[in-house]
Amino acid sequence: MSEDFPKLTTSTTKIITFERRHIHPIPDDERHGTTSGLFFVWLGINMLPLTVVTGALATTLFGLSIGWSIAAILIGNIVGGVGAALHASQGPQLGVPQMLQARGQFGYYGGSLLALIALIMFLGFFASNLVVASQSFMAVFQSDAVNLGIVVCAGVALVVAIFGYDLVRKAMAAVSVLLGLLFVASLIIVAGNPATFEVTRELGYNAAGFFGMLAVGVTWQLAYAPYVSDYSRYMPRKSGARKAFWATYSGLVTGTVIVMVLGSLVGLTTEDGNAIGALGRLLGGFGPVVLFAFGIASAVINSANIYSGVMSSLTVLESISAKIKIDTFKRIAMTIAYAVLAMAAALIGRENFLVVFSDFITILLYVLIPWSAINLIDYFALRKGHYRVDDMFRRDGGVYGRWDTIGLVSYLIGLIAQIPFMVTNMYTGPLAESLGFVDVAWIFGFVVPGVVYFFWKRSFERRGGVAAGPSTDSAPATEVSA
Repeated sequence: MSEDFPKLTTSTTKIITFERRHIHPIPDDERHGTTSGLFFVWLGINMLPLTVVTGALATTLFGLSIGWSIAAILIGNIVGGVGAALHASQGPQLGVPQMLQARGQFGYYGGSLLALIALIMFLGFFASNLVVASQSFMAVFQSDAVNLGIVVCAGVALVVAIFGYDLVRKAMAAVSVLLGLLFVASLIIVAGNPATFEVTRELGYNAAGFFGMLAVGVTWQLAYAPYVSDYSRYMPRKSGARKAFWATYSGLVTGTVIVMVLGSLVGLTTEDGNAIGALGRLLGGFGPVVLFAFGIASAVINSANIYSGVMSSLTVLESISAKIKIDTFKRIAMTIAYAVLAMAAALIGRENFLVVFSDFITILLYVLIPWSAINLIDYFALRKGHYRVDDMFRRDGGVYGRWDTIGLVSYLIGLIAQIPFMVTNMYTGPLAESLGFVDVAWIFGFVVPGVVYFFWKRSFERRGGVAAGPSTDSAPATEVSA
């Protein structure tokens, strides 16, 4: 079938293009991504009430003073942002979604298994954003109709995501500038409000809290690693990698730090777990304007969670049967199903949101870190960006096989290495107490599987194992059904 797909309307042919590539490689002549466009995507994606709530954990859950909170937020995001940006630099070279690339390290079916894990992550973030966006509207209208707010926000995000990459990117870029101004203004107002510092509980430095919040910053940034190539794959192949890195890194870190610092200030006066309500009170008359804008923006920006989640869903779906061909109908159907599922999760889990969310992002760190380490080691240290993209779409996996034992076992080792050091409400590792409950599990989860994978894979290939071989150095324009 022809690759040409009709635009929105005759009058908008140059404004919004309907998604038609789905999980397939982006040909060079369709690489129209720009550095500024990519920067604003990642700047805007963190301009959300959920980021405020996450920043508030520093002073509410971890009990840090504002100075130590800011230090932990800065260090965590600066460190974690490097990992996310390195993943983003892969998109221009390979031209495919981030989690589909996992087939290069874990095999055709193994990569789909990792995509399934990422899918659960996207669902969690989407549902969390729905709850917090709804709280923004509740604070504005003094209403307890949180369920209605969740449904409305899910509907807005669904409409944007159905159109696909182009509308998601442009919508996020449009709201990021406005939100950036509102967040900076909010930061100034909150910092200048004496009520912000009328703290009724003892705060200061504690090692568990500091490193816990630092780990949250790392987690927050690495949580975008499964997203980033979904957007950077539209950057030009020859000049895009370096630009994709810096656009992604600067956008992610700048946006997150500003909003999390605001959240840590708001957390000083948050007593009931509702950081968004506390923000509205501290902003005074400016509060309703800001919170309403936050709610609308959350609904739009949340479309990125649907879009990338659907990319992972389609990666999994394609691997189920050779008869399944990814086309526009399946992408739209999956988008609708995905949005409904996440909305249901938000409606069910909204009452215990803060506790559930805290554990969610911690567990997310544990399952993402080993994948990130293996992917980065494979891409930059072993294959140096050379992959056979066509083989990633073969059901036998081509040179990558159906299951890559080295990649999968290394990932499992990475998960196991973290268990003794884990610190969550559900489970605490046996070595955590001796470390003062400082969460260092993620360090072992990165270093151990990375080292194991590197030496095991290199030894295997030196003994005559099948390597990826030279790259095609192109993302072939695989024909796509509309």
